[in-house]
Amino acid sequence: MALSRPVVIGVTGGSGSGKTTVSHEIFNRLQGESVVMLAQDAYYNDQTDLTMAQRRTVNYDHPDSFDTALMVQHLKQLINREAIQEPIYDYVESNRAKETQLVEPADVIIAEGVLLFVDPELRDLLDIKIYVDTDDDIRFIRRLQRDMVERGRSADSVIQQYLATVKPMHHQFVEPTKRYADVIIPEGGENLIAINMLESQIRAILNPD
Repeated sequence: MALSRPVVIGVTGGSGSGKTTVSHEIFNRLQGESVVMLAQDAYYNDQTDLTMAQRRTVNYDHPDSFDTALMVQHLKQLINREAIQEPIYDYVESNRAKETQLVEPADVIIAEGVLLFVDPELRDLLDIKIYVDTDDDIRFIRRLQRDMVERGRSADSVIQQYLATVKPMHHQFVEPTKRYADVIIPEGGENLIAINMLESQIRAILNPD
């Protein structure tokens, strides 16, 4: 039996913290239930009017790089049991793709992103707020490996971006939002005890009997 209002779970943490791993682990464990995922990374601003050179100068770790208003609108639509067309972000072009993807409403909405708790309106839509807390050195190593393997970037460019924007933006915007969390998970996806507890809590909400 569908819930009258979906349960919205927000998962945040620094870049490379393991928040995406935690989100996917929860999502996979809830297979068979009515569940969808919404990634904040899909909501980077449309930069069609910018040249590639201009796009490379954008600070993608600052809240202003996101179209938060659109994400809020889409989350509200999903909560109201309305389908949305989620943007698709092209990391090669540093811009939104022309295509979108259909996301149908569900009983559980898992939203994840680095700056998910920064905007008060977006934060207030989250029923369960999870902060994935991982050591800075581990986060940097994970980001370095990811960006080189998955996004074809050089080690130098990843290091320069980390020192110039990722690290300072983390301490200015991301880490302070830890205080809004209902649950703090140390070490991300490796913390199976915390994930087990979350799964049990969510299932209890979905199946109150």
